[in-house]
Amino acid sequence: MNSASKVLINLVNAVFQLDKDWVSRITMAMIVMSLIWGILGIIDALMVRIQEASWGLSQTLVITSQEYYASVALHAMRDLFGFAVQLEIAIFIFISYKLLNFQPRAKWFLNIGFILFNISFMLLEGPIVAYPTFNDNYFPSNSWYYLNPYGIPGYSQYVISPLWYFGWQLMDIGVYIFVIWLIYHYYLMTKNMKEKLPIFAVFALMTSLMIALGWSGEVAANTWDILAYYGLVGLDPIANQIAFGILWHSIVYISWMPAVGAMYYLIPLLAGRPLYSDKMGRIAALLYLIFSNNVPIHHLYMTDIPTDIKILQEVLTYAVVVPSMMTFFNLWATVKGVNIKMNLITAWISISFAGAIAAGVTGIANADIAFDAIIHDSMWVPGHFHAMIFWSIVPAGFATLYYMVPMLTGKMWYSTKLGWIHMAGYMIGTALVIVGMEMTGLAGLIRKAEIYPLIPAYVTPEVMATVGAVIADFATLLWAGDLVLTLLKGRNVNYEGVSVDNVVSSIAMQLGAPTLAELKNDLKLSRIEKTLRIIRANNKS
Repeated sequence: MNSASKVLINLVNAVFQLDKDWVSRITMAMIVMSLIWGILGIIDALMVRIQEASWGLSQTLVITSQEYYASVALHAMRDLFGFAVQLEIAIFIFISYKLLNFQPRAKWFLNIGFILFNISFMLLEGPIVAYPTFNDNYFPSNSWYYLNPYGIPGYSQYVISPLWYFGWQLMDIGVYIFVIWLIYHYYLMTKNMKEKLPIFAVFALMTSLMIALGWSGEVAANTWDILAYYGLVGLDPIANQIAFGILWHSIVYISWMPAVGAMYYLIPLLAGRPLYSDKMGRIAALLYLIFSNNVPIHHLYMTDIPTDIKILQEVLTYAVVVPSMMTFFNLWATVKGVNIKMNLITAWISISFAGAIAAGVTGIANADIAFDAIIHDSMWVPGHFHAMIFWSIVPAGFATLYYMVPMLTGKMWYSTKLGWIHMAGYMIGTALVIVGMEMTGLAGLIRKAEIYPLIPAYVTPEVMATVGAVIADFATLLWAGDLVLTLLKGRNVNYEGVSVDNVVSSIAMQLGAPTLAELKNDLKLSRIEKTLRIIRANNKS
């Protein structure tokens, strides 16, 4: 066997953890698939940004309109569901397994859910052929105005393949298998448990219930769409969209709750203090569950819906702020006055905490009917959502993966410096994206505008957002490279039998920020290496 084959076999074994227990294998499989869909979704997003910047700079379009709108839809589908939801379920399963030491049952059930869930995205994308003749090559290149639902015959001028809806249906089945499996195991664990669930486990359970509730409206709407597609029932477009909209708001909290759970777990642990109020944290988790799923139309204030319902939605949206304020106060009080040594885990979870406050303010603004009249269906809305993703959800994910990867793989991170470079590039790039989106939104640019008036108020922030996306994507590629190097060349570590708390503390100590002396030494070494290369080149000549 040649060396290349050995490297490939070692990489496959390391990536999929084939020599580990079933929980480690299924967790790693879900993480790998989530990263695959996440990378594809990032490519979709980058194509959208390039198209819009190209129009602003040169009035040319580099891809077709079908490809542009397909990229918009697939970016959301792949990154929100294929990446975020799958990754958080994987994290919940693995960390719950390590914290509570449960014995997994019905493994076949979760395996089926994993397969169906990931197959669904292939149906959502549609067939890939170079020159489509008998079929629509871009299933997701659709939009949805409140009087014109996704391409259903008789209700839309643009009719899409039924595979789009069946893709949703498979994803729905996979999601419900995920949460049923997790909730069932929490039931088994707590049946004879005398002590309270750890706070992270409480948020894992609440998020699972939130997914089950939040997905129900979309399941009803999608089933309705399928029946209407074949002419079996009629369709009320507004009622259909409101039902579908239950998921579109709850997905914000479904994606964010793992970040909140990570904050409640990591911040007290890294600060070396108990949580200021354990009871307040548990009440906040329950309030998130209650208020996250009942605001499906606060982005539809400008549609033909009764005013009293709009006002009710405004009040309910403000109610979601209550558990968030409880959370921010609780965590702030926990760390007040503590001197913490900075490391990658601490830095990322701190960014997640601060980012949630900054991004959350732009969300509260969305709830106001008067303000919504200005930013309704504009780029402000995705600006807010991307702020939550970039500055709170993803940072908490990185904080978690920085200790979870060594636990799973038995390999310490290859390069801490790459981690810090990634963080700096990621934050600079995402800041440009968010500010660019919100500037265009406040200037009145609607969402999904492939072409737009060529005025500085639009062109400048569009280009800014595109430059930011390139910077953030390049930085994230560095992190992905560090992950691969970790799997292949990382130092071996053994955390078997070690508590999760001690594992986190141990790994955090090894991911510290480089000192000024180290940076100066690196610069000195790079200058020496550059000088040596010049000398060698001169000697050869």
